[in-house]
Amino acid sequence: MCGIAGFKISHAVSPQIINDMVGALIHRGPDSAGYYSAGSFTGGMRRLKINDLAGGEQPLCNEDKSVVLFYNGEIYNSPQLRNMLIGNGHSFSTRCDGEVICHLYEEEGTNVFEKLDGMFAVALWDAKLRRLILARDIPGEKPLYYTCLNEKELVYASEIKALIKFPGLDLSVNPQAIWDLPTFLWIPEPETIFTEIYALPRSHFLVADEKGITIHRYQNRFNRGAISLEDGDVIAETRKIVEQAVFSRLLSDVPVGSFLSSGLDSSIVATLAARALPSLHTFCIGFEDVSDPYHGRADESALAEEYARKIGTKHRTIAVTAKDFRNDLMIFCKYGDQPFAVSSGLGILSVARAARENGIKVLLSGDGADESFGGYSWYPYLDDHFDGDDVSAGVSAGKPVSMQNTALSAAEIRKILVGYAPAKRAWAWHYYADEKEKDELFNKEYFRGVKSSLRHFVSFAAANKGTWGPEDFIRQDRQFYFPYEMLRKVDRMTMAFSVEGRVPFAAPSVLSHADKLRFHHLVRDGSLKWVLRRAFADILPPEIVDRPKHGFNVPIDHWLKGDWSDLVEETFSLSSPLYKMGITDSKSRATAMKMIHDPVRLNGHTIFSFIILHMWLQQVDYGNNS
Repeated sequence: MCGIAGFKISHAVSPQIINDMVGALIHRGPDSAGYYSAGSFTGGMRRLKINDLAGGEQPLCNEDKSVVLFYNGEIYNSPQLRNMLIGNGHSFSTRCDGEVICHLYEEEGTNVFEKLDGMFAVALWDAKLRRLILARDIPGEKPLYYTCLNEKELVYASEIKALIKFPGLDLSVNPQAIWDLPTFLWIPEPETIFTEIYALPRSHFLVADEKGITIHRYQNRFNRGAISLEDGDVIAETRKIVEQAVFSRLLSDVPVGSFLSSGLDSSIVATLAARALPSLHTFCIGFEDVSDPYHGRADESALAEEYARKIGTKHRTIAVTAKDFRNDLMIFCKYGDQPFAVSSGLGILSVARAARENGIKVLLSGDGADESFGGYSWYPYLDDHFDGDDVSAGVSAGKPVSMQNTALSAAEIRKILVGYAPAKRAWAWHYYADEKEKDELFNKEYFRGVKSSLRHFVSFAAANKGTWGPEDFIRQDRQFYFPYEMLRKVDRMTMAFSVEGRVPFAAPSVLSHADKLRFHHLVRDGSLKWVLRRAFADILPPEIVDRPKHGFNVPIDHWLKGDWSDLVEETFSLSSPLYKMGITDSKSRATAMKMIHDPVRLNGHTIFSFIILHMWLQQVDYGNNS
């Protein structure tokens, strides 16, 4: 595990530049650093030692050192790949899991990435062909950003904060990214907060050589075979696939920990890990028990402590308050790298800090089960019948209605949403600011020419020939919400304290399996994650198997009306960088205050996204890169 940075550029660059870039990633790898420079390629990394503690320093190479690798992540099927490669005559110089990439590249070329079960960001220099290859894993767990200097030269890094250490880059702020932020609370890839910096898409690799720079998609070839869709067979296959994903993600030469909230997903992961390891540390947030009108009570720590005793883990509850989270906001903002306003990430940040203080470098997470196995509260409503693509002109012309409208009953919301076009319905189930709300919060002049945030749902429908059945809504969450919110949150917030977050439900085999399931396997008789509950009913107590979903929910609306109200005042003041840059105007504050105190709709996360953007603009020297 490490953070990587480097560039392919023909003219000489000061060694201090790569040092500065790599130094900005020290939180991703505080244990050691490595560098390489030859011809037009320069690369570097910071290492977090997880496997092969004594060896495994990067760069990693093949036998004749014609393949040079900098790599961030873990390859969980590396033991099997290593045995196969040794049988083919390859010799290894380390026990590091990433070395398999060098040797497998010799055999497979760029097809190597299809063979890797893991999370990774890769920078591979092929000295013979004089080409740089960048690649990201299938689910998108590990980040990788780049900017092109010209048709053949580029700069790359695991995080934008490292990338912008390279002098002379165009760091124009991206209005489209800012427009999208209040809707999603994050910036959809491949765009970033900077117009000329891009995320390499998940499941893609980039080739930079003398011919130019090209980007290619590769396929998820794990678990591609057909399965029987009979209940018993689906349950058995789900059990096998999930068990394999969890067990493979225990690959570590250092102690492993796990999140444990006592919900279904984290309980499955922790239970399997506790059975396989001699010792497992588990962690849960103990939270002030504020009632959230959308999700209910906030604190789950007592239930987590009770279940930790049953499975015999070394458990710790981290008690946090609104004041603790307030004190962490600047850290949260910094390590989000870009503006990232998913407030539940504050909880992950607290757990990662506690894990590191207890000597734990690896944390397993239960994220992804909802998107793969049908866990969100609105999924039972997805099979509501509707006529035509858009019979809601009268409704959509009024005030926005979504799952954030707490003054309406579930039945009333469903009745309205059934009339929405599929793209708007996808927004309404899961997201935050409506286009009209942003029109009032932002300065219209700054955003002339931006596209609707609903374009992401429209493009999904177009790629799927316009179909929007129940399974399509869930699959869209799996391909969009899961990588850009959940995986980004786990990676950034655990890495803030040099802890490696691992997500078994993001395994390529699990994602492939989920794509084969039908709606009745996911939601049945009002039960969410039906097949996952049945698959593990024999090893979990009934109170966990039958427990309704309850995510970790920060009562942001409650705080912004009280303890955090000064953040709203500061963000929408005339001295804010938002106002000075023309992003907001003199009317924005009044709109924000009205939205916070709206008696029928939760708007706290929308306003929180502006607070985070305000903090990010204060932190980042985005306009002085020379």
